[in-house]
Amino acid sequence: MSVPQEHQSSTVDPPPPPPFDPTQPSIPISYPIKTLEDLGSRAYFKSFHYPFNICSVPLENSVLDNRPRVLVCHDMQGGYVDDKWIQGGSNPDAYAIWHWYLIDVFVYFSHNLVTLPPPCWTNTAHRHGVKVLGTFITEWDEGKAICNKLLSTKESAHMYAELLSELAVALGFDGWLLNMEVKLELGQIPNLKEFISHLTQTMHSSLPGSLVIWYDSVTIDGNLRWQNQLNDKNKPFFDICDGIFVNYSWKEDYPRSSAAVAGDRKFDVYMGIDVFGRNTYGGGQWMTNVALDVLKKDDVSAAIFAPGWVYQTKQPPDFQTAQNHWWSLVEKSWGAVKFYPKTLPFYSNFDQGHGYHISVEGGQVSDAPWNNISSQGFQPFLKFTGNPSPDTIEVFVDFKESYRGGGNITFKGTLEGNTDFTTIIFQGELLMDAVPLHITHSVKSEGDSLLGLSLHFSSAANERTSVLLASWGTNQFSRKFSKIIAPCQVNKPRTAPGWTVLESSIEMNGYTLTEIHAVCYRPKHEHSQLRLEHRADGSEDTLTYSPNEYHAVLGHITMNTYKENTYFPPSSSWLVEGHYIKWSSGSQGSKTVSVKIDWKSKDGTDSQFPKYNIYVEKLPKQAVRNHGVGLGGVQEYLGVANVEAFYVSELPIPATTSSLKFIIQVCGVDGVCQNLDDSPYFQLDVKATTVGGRKMFQLFSYVERNNLINPWAHSTNGQQLLGCKSHGKLGIRHFEWFDSLMCERSKAVIRGLLQSTSRMEIRELLRLPSRERKIWVIMILSMVFVILLCTLSNGKWGKETLVFP
Repeated sequence: MSVPQEHQSSTVDPPPPPPFDPTQPSIPISYPIKTLEDLGSRAYFKSFHYPFNICSVPLENSVLDNRPRVLVCHDMQGGYVDDKWIQGGSNPDAYAIWHWYLIDVFVYFSHNLVTLPPPCWTNTAHRHGVKVLGTFITEWDEGKAICNKLLSTKESAHMYAELLSELAVALGFDGWLLNMEVKLELGQIPNLKEFISHLTQTMHSSLPGSLVIWYDSVTIDGNLRWQNQLNDKNKPFFDICDGIFVNYSWKEDYPRSSAAVAGDRKFDVYMGIDVFGRNTYGGGQWMTNVALDVLKKDDVSAAIFAPGWVYQTKQPPDFQTAQNHWWSLVEKSWGAVKFYPKTLPFYSNFDQGHGYHISVEGGQVSDAPWNNISSQGFQPFLKFTGNPSPDTIEVFVDFKESYRGGGNITFKGTLEGNTDFTTIIFQGELLMDAVPLHITHSVKSEGDSLLGLSLHFSSAANERTSVLLASWGTNQFSRKFSKIIAPCQVNKPRTAPGWTVLESSIEMNGYTLTEIHAVCYRPKHEHSQLRLEHRADGSEDTLTYSPNEYHAVLGHITMNTYKENTYFPPSSSWLVEGHYIKWSSGSQGSKTVSVKIDWKSKDGTDSQFPKYNIYVEKLPKQAVRNHGVGLGGVQEYLGVANVEAFYVSELPIPATTSSLKFIIQVCGVDGVCQNLDDSPYFQLDVKATTVGGRKMFQLFSYVERNNLINPWAHSTNGQQLLGCKSHGKLGIRHFEWFDSLMCERSKAVIRGLLQSTSRMEIRELLRLPSRERKIWVIMILSMVFVILLCTLSNGKWGKETLVFP
């Protein structure tokens, strides 16, 4: 339908957003490399976003198990959706995967030339022992032109292979899926093989255990013809890399014939299954398990493509239920392939990486909806039950409350006083030694609902032992468990009301912890729960126990070999700096600030801490003491960092605020976080934004963006200013720019400052309070002093330096 003419003339299209410039400070995002020129120039490493995209969770075991494996290829809405926001987004219903115990390899896929996995996927996959691959793909006419350049010479093929390897190692993911979906000339095939082989060898030497997997597309004779099996048309590529992702239009006998061609490498054959069901064996969708059953029988690996189908097609009744249902079909066909706990320390808060609030020690620090897959804890092995009956206990991950993070395991339903309910939450492979195992867990329950944990052990002689950790009312379990331990209640001053933290210790030298169960029960009542039940058939009435509503929440579980909490270095041992500071003025004297905050240990050692909570205190003028110590400021939660940097974007600042204190709360692998009062921080004085001071700060923000030290920033307070080098002269050593070009640029900056200050009306300056007027005058005099010293360092007095308008 056409738009009426009168409405067409009054409609004004909003201006298009400025093009994305990765070199400029902005909210950190993940993004692909779209051209071969950008890959070849290494421009990605010059991006502002690069350091935020580095994976922070190492992969503990880099060796793939010698068995049929499950590869999952992400392909969700073109990639880089809610998951592109490295510091987290605001969509509590964002897509995520949490059935990691069913996956061996995860591929992040998009239709861009170089798809770099967002670090949130790599972090949580590595936490669960899953490898992560990026994707290199060429398609259509543009892809053919790329291949012409890529494969023009052997040297070119090697160069781009090395650049891909460099990216994977620098960002911390584990290899590449190669998908060359273009027709090639026969003469290009030798250099294609060089590209594959050199990438594989370079990855292996740079990152042991890494993978390069070839997609079944172009054949050895250059034709774009999907084989849907491993055969002589694609085996030459398979032979020089770590595996093949076979296209998903295979027939029932293809897996068996592919295994025969692969020989002793049959587990490196990943037969594709398209969950959308596009010409895939079994039909995909809710019949994906049909194809999985065939692959399991024929002893080859599976490659599940686009499991986001559940999310994209809005399968009923809701995403949580549909996702759990669909993955239960995978589990039924294939079984679990990853087990945890496997090493210590082990910690899970059952967080799925999205929710409606954030809590620390049971106290809510944020009520804003959020998503951040990096925040996923170890995911429980919860069994999907479909529609639970009303007379049992329903077990699910819930987001209404939490002890740490944004999730919990909730147990809700009906439970009689003389019964119990047990369900598995983890399957492990943790070998015990002579050191006692310490277990801490948090519980919140209603009424007389009680929640315990049971640990199941197996010896080398296959002897089974079970231990119940339950606080009281356990007489009914005397025959069910080998041992019952009553945990000690821990009184922590920071624990929110309603939560109970319990600690237990057990020594099981030589045994392997194989399972952790939750045990729901209530005290056994003798008479209080008895009621008279009337028979509808007219028979004699009987006394029975009255069923009761049961509700309990498991907030977290921690296992370690020591009782003490993580040691946190004192605040003074950290170097905290602010960069790229940008101020903007708002209404009624308010302001906003954007700043990148970096921190590192002063002794230069790498941090062993997995995450940092970031807060800000907006301190009013009367609440600021000397040395940047605030009095009674409110700590506002800003977000979480998984690297030693956080970007604050356009933070609103009330007009009454005099100073901002950004607090970096360090968190240990056991989930415990440092006290905020003891945490490192970066303090930023807001006073520098008044009238001419704003211009001064804008100047030094410019200088700092060009790699110059800002002498007025809190982080560099007391450091020596760097001035121009004396070309061929000794000059003043402690006044040096980094290079002569920067020195010349500084002259223009200084001239701009002088011109800006000269245009400031004197009456505007006189309207300032006396104290701020003095500060401004001091800053002008200081700048003049800097100009003189910069000129002296050049060994001359030049009008081009001192140009007073």
